[in-house]
Amino acid sequence: MVILQVSNLKKHFPVTSGVFLRRTGWVYALDGVSFTVNKGETLGIVGESGCGKTTLGRCIMGLYAPSDGQVMIQDQDVSRLTAKQRKHLALNLQMIFQDPFESLNPRQTVKDILEEKYIIHGKKTKNLTSEIARLMETVGLLPEMLSKFPHEFSGGQRQRIGVARAISLEPEIIVCDEPVSALDVSVQSKILNLLLELQRTMGLTYVFISHDLSVVKHVSDRIAVMYLGKIVEMADARDIYKNGQHPYTQALLSSIPLPDPASNRDRIILKGEVPSVEHPPSGCRFNTRCVHVQPICRQTEPELRKNATDPNHVTACHFFI
Repeated sequence: MVILQVSNLKKHFPVTSGVFLRRTGWVYALDGVSFTVNKGETLGIVGESGCGKTTLGRCIMGLYAPSDGQVMIQDQDVSRLTAKQRKHLALNLQMIFQDPFESLNPRQTVKDILEEKYIIHGKKTKNLTSEIARLMETVGLLPEMLSKFPHEFSGGQRQRIGVARAISLEPEIIVCDEPVSALDVSVQSKILNLLLELQRTMGLTYVFISHDLSVVKHVSDRIAVMYLGKIVEMADARDIYKNGQHPYTQALLSSIPLPDPASNRDRIILKGEVPSVEHPPSGCRFNTRCVHVQPICRQTEPELRKNATDPNHVTACHFFI
C-alpha cells in the first residue's frame, strides 16, 4: 500500500542581490522529483552534497513549501494543509535530524524534551513519566538519565534521544536526514540496528537520506540516486549495487571502500566540478562529467525509463551502460 507519493516536486530558491535584494536568479534545488513509498518500506536517497537530498526531506515534512508538484501522505497534500491539519499530520510524520546536538534544546532536560510532544499534541496518557521511561528503555537508554541535559550525553546517546522523540507519538513515516553521518563508525551500526528493530516492531516507514552508500545498503529496500535536484536512477537496493546502470551511479559504487585490502576495484574518477544548481547544464545534467556523453545528452533531457527486464528499475539515461 502506497503511504507516501511525491509527484513532480520542485523547489526553487530565489537568488537576490543589491541593496533592494532584487531577484537575479533561481537555485533549482529540486527540479521534478517523483516516487512512491509503500507502508513498512525504507527508501534510501543518496547523492553528493548539494544534490537536493535534505531539501527533499524538508519538503516532505512540510518545512519547505514546494514551488510546484505535490507531496501526498494518506491522500493529503502536505503543502495545502491548514495549521490544524498540519498539527494532526505530525502525529504520523516525524523526522530524525542529522546533528544530534543541534536538534536538541540544550536548556531542557531529556524528560522535558520527550514530554514536549505529548503536551503540544494533547496526547493523554495515564502516567506520562512511566511512558517517557519506557521510551528511554526502547532506544537503549536508562530511565535514570531523564534528569540530564543533552551536553551530558555522547553523540550516539543524543541521537538515541532524537530517535525516542521521533517515535514518541507512534508515527507511520519517519524522514531520517543523515541520522548517523555525525557519529563514529562503531556507533553508526548500533543506531542503524536500532532503527531496523523499531521498524520491525512498530511497522515504521522510512525515507532514509544519506551520502554513504554502504549505510544506505544496510537499511534500504529501494534506493533512489539523486544528482543536481533530479533522480537519475531508482531500483531495489540489491539491483542497484549489482547492476547500477546510470554512469553517475556506477561512479558512486566504484568509490565504496572494500573491506579486503588485497581486493582491487577499478575506480571511476569523475572529471570536473559539480555544475551550479543556479545554472544547471542543458540536456542531461550529468553530461559535463560523463565519460559516455553524446551530442543528444547535451540537447535533450532524458526521462526515467523502465528496464526492459525489470520494470522496478528506472534510469534517466539515453544509453543504459
